[in-house]
Amino acid sequence: MITIIAAAGLNNELGKDNDLVWHLPNDFKRFKKLTTGHHIIMGRKTFESFPKPLPNRIHLVITRNKNYQPEGAIVVHSMEDALEIAKNDEQPFIIGGGEIYKIGMDFVEKIELTRVNNAFEADTFFPEIPSDKWELISEVHHCQDEKHQFDYTYQTFLRR
Repeated sequence: MITIIAAAGLNNELGKDNDLVWHLPNDFKRFKKLTTGHHIIMGRKTFESFPKPLPNRIHLVITRNKNYQPEGAIVVHSMEDALEIAKNDEQPFIIGGGEIYKIGMDFVEKIELTRVNNAFEADTFFPEIPSDKWELISEVHHCQDEKHQFDYTYQTFLRR
């Protein structure tokens, strides 16, 4: 089951200047739990936003740059190529950024979205999730606390 995993603000904000605009430690833990042991598919800028490759995951980086050869990643030039490499993984994850999410929406059966319950200034956005194509099957709300500046909700969608 090909899955998108993302965190987005109330207006689908993903981030600004190639970084998140919030800090939610529990969301990082959830991301790690869900993606560990799987292929993670991302764009070059998302890969370069990590200090180093994430442990126990196979990094597939989509880029137009034919000469791009980062350490710790497999470079591909299309979503189809990435999914071909990940075909034996029962749940590869598309992890961003904005353009990769837009491309990925045509391929995925599941979306794991953390909805950050606030509006943010951003330059990158998550695509709309049309209710005629997607069904919200699970929603778990979390209130802000000393470690989480904003309320947030884990939402799981399945393609109709």
